[in-house]
Amino acid sequence: MTDITLLLSLSASLWLAPYLAGMLRLPSAPVEIVLGSLLAWMGLIHEHVYFDLVANVGFLYLMFLAGLEVNLRDITTRPGSTIRKAILFVIALGFMGGVGGFLLGMNPITILTLPLVSLGLLASLSKTYGKEAPWLQLAFIVGVIGEMTSIATLTIFDAASTVGFGKELAMEMGYLMVFIAGIYLLYRLLQTLFWWHPEIKALLIPKLDAFDQDIRLAMALFFILIAVMLMLHLELALGAFIAGVAIAAFFHREKALEAKLSSLGFGFLIPLFFMHVGASFDVAFLKIPSVITGALTITATVFTIRILAAFFLRSLIDKRSAVLVSLALSMPLTLQVAVATIGYTTHYIGLIPYYQLILASLLEVIIAMVSITFIHSGRDTDPSSPSL
Repeated sequence: MTDITLLLSLSASLWLAPYLAGMLRLPSAPVEIVLGSLLAWMGLIHEHVYFDLVANVGFLYLMFLAGLEVNLRDITTRPGSTIRKAILFVIALGFMGGVGGFLLGMNPITILTLPLVSLGLLASLSKTYGKEAPWLQLAFIVGVIGEMTSIATLTIFDAASTVGFGKELAMEMGYLMVFIAGIYLLYRLLQTLFWWHPEIKALLIPKLDAFDQDIRLAMALFFILIAVMLMLHLELALGAFIAGVAIAAFFHREKALEAKLSSLGFGFLIPLFFMHVGASFDVAFLKIPSVITGALTITATVFTIRILAAFFLRSLIDKRSAVLVSLALSMPLTLQVAVATIGYTTHYIGLIPYYQLILASLLEVIIAMVSITFIHSGRDTDPSSPSL
């Protein structure tokens, strides 16, 4: 009976979450996490082997869709000054996050989460404000660099938590460097091949397709790169992310494919991942003062270092837009949850720091979304905004 209750509760939540998110004017992710937490507290959902499996696939699929947002051609055609400023922004986050976390007495795992950047929730902003908004264009450029750095950090942390710090970690990092170099060489090879023989693309994704060959290709690449990560004992999220980047790089004009992949993810797999995250959060821990104060401290630090790092963007965009960029990049929910989960399962942190990070990830999304709505609604349209 409990399994039936689990299925019915998840089904109802999948359907109702978008309506609740629309009423609250929030993205569906935090609403789904809160729903998962409340339903677990009420005893309606619980851990289950299939629920856990689908949730893990949902996380990897979210990383895959984040990779789809990366337009390598667009980034490589941007002025060098824009890329340099974006890199300085990411470096500043890392430096200030490390210093700030150390001064506040945070544990190393929490400090590691402070400068993380994720593209996951930028997609919902682009649907609301349009990808052509200058501040969102810049947010995507900075976000791509930040997310690639963050996923590399997550990969190193995951490897270190498995094999420790020493010779084995160095070997794992060697595998990672060889893998990245191999992916780059393969990218250049395929780029040249498709340039001289564009008919190969048509063969891979035919225009008249009765077998959904485009979806099959994307899913095959998704699982192949995850299998490679398993073989190399590296973070699976990196493989999923690179698979998305590859699809975006070579089939960026296939808008129908992107829509199909997004529908599968945001309509099914990803909401279940967020509900699973919520179900892992015990509402009873909100009665512990240190959970609330710790989460608020983490949240305040995340926003502070990003607003300060926006100093490097002042020559690219106006001040208000720079603040919007910093707020848009203050929602590393998926990666923050991933690091917290790895830290807890490997016993690097206890339950209190784990719940602090989960609660902070929720607060960051809610505060950032509300702040962006408030600032953008009072923003005067400036047609002479600096070009990126």
